[in-house]
Amino acid sequence: MTASKNQPTADSGSAMEAENAGPAFAEVSVHDPSIIKTDGIYYIYGSHLQSAKSADLVQWTSISSGVKDGNPLIPNVTTEMADALEWGQTDTFWAGDVIELADGKFYMYYSVCKGDSPRAAIGLAVSDSPVGPFSNVGILLKSGMWGEKSEDGIVYDPTIHPNTIDPHTFFDHEGLLWMVYGSYSGGIFILKMDPATGLPLPDQGYGKKLLGANHSRIEAPYILYSPEAGYYYLFLSYGGLDASGGYNIRVARSSQPDGPYVDSEDQDMIKAGGAAGSFFDDRAIEPYGVKLMGNYLLRRQPGEAGGGIGAGYVSPGHNSAFYDEEQRSYYLIFHTRFPYRGEEYEVRVHRMYINADGWPVVSPQRYSGEPDGTFAEADIPGSYKAVNHGKDISNEVKESVLLELKEDGSISGDWSGTWTLTGDGKCEITLNGTLFKGVFVKQWDAVARQETMSFTALSHNGEAVWGSAIVEREVN
Repeated sequence: MTASKNQPTADSGSAMEAENAGPAFAEVSVHDPSIIKTDGIYYIYGSHLQSAKSADLVQWTSISSGVKDGNPLIPNVTTEMADALEWGQTDTFWAGDVIELADGKFYMYYSVCKGDSPRAAIGLAVSDSPVGPFSNVGILLKSGMWGEKSEDGIVYDPTIHPNTIDPHTFFDHEGLLWMVYGSYSGGIFILKMDPATGLPLPDQGYGKKLLGANHSRIEAPYILYSPEAGYYYLFLSYGGLDASGGYNIRVARSSQPDGPYVDSEDQDMIKAGGAAGSFFDDRAIEPYGVKLMGNYLLRRQPGEAGGGIGAGYVSPGHNSAFYDEEQRSYYLIFHTRFPYRGEEYEVRVHRMYINADGWPVVSPQRYSGEPDGTFAEADIPGSYKAVNHGKDISNEVKESVLLELKEDGSISGDWSGTWTLTGDGKCEITLNGTLFKGVFVKQWDAVARQETMSFTALSHNGEAVWGSAIVEREVN
């Protein structure tokens, strides 16, 4: 099994220094990062016209931040985008997305929103360069036109019509162009796009609904095709984005880009939505979608190498994803807050793997850029910290439990069960009677500052379990 060496956030969230004999990170704060790669460089774009670039997904350099004149992405943004800002009754931009089309130009799908209502818009701007300047083409979709006809010809209704923000434009495996978008209000929608112009094809209205209704807290759709599994994966964020909002990343899949999308229990995601008359009914949507990660803390134990409280995230979400065709590697890119750090946020990148049931599982540790390595079955037994991310939407930070993975394949400790390798690093882990399928990987542990074993796996009902082997402090 090939396995990446990854690094989690330490309790301080700061990058390791070069003298620590581990990878050195350069951090950036880009909220809602959407990724592209061109000419060997990765670019991420987010809310508030934030953007950054990296050659390796490890060391990031900020390009821009702030909806103000002089921002290199849109130097005269207050006049260039005056119509959109006026419609959205806002002074900032929300999550955006950039794609390169066949003409070699870069197409930015920007969004604006009033914030306390679904009065919003998605627009398009074009540039010859991924770092701008982008020139405005105009608004493509609007929402929140109270008492007026909406994009589909009937009076706008926020319980069934989308909040037109959070666009992601992508090519399917047949070369057709699509845009998925939406947030809260009436749900997540998808449109067919013209690959020559980057504009929606005519006579679609808001497009096809994929899920959501009645102000469900579901947003940030992003679709990635896996040639390995043959599925389109629809990533979503549930809950509220702030430190107390319980933001968490979920996924569903389909054999077609426009659905229907189902979760690991084969539930049709079109059913994920609040009941008529409800508002932010999290209990109604919790059962739907595979929850890949939420709030957690792998707490450092007495005698464990390193320092601080351990590694963990608070309200990770609004992700993008990337598939490296040459390396056949999957990456999850998202922003996150951290335990005891309030609303401060940074970008994180984690490797993903496809489990035996064709679902992505996320590595417990942060991607650190080292080439893949190998491990033997004898490397697995030992003491682990583990966390079950559950299916809930809450601000609870799930703290790790302690497990002992034994040579005979049994597991003891706070949970009991068994573990086994099933081939090429894939594994089956049974914990307290529940079967999880995933992978073992060898990763870089930033707290211990050493390479160590980890596992990541999913249950049939869409709960993720992570484990990281404990590295004891060396005693001189």
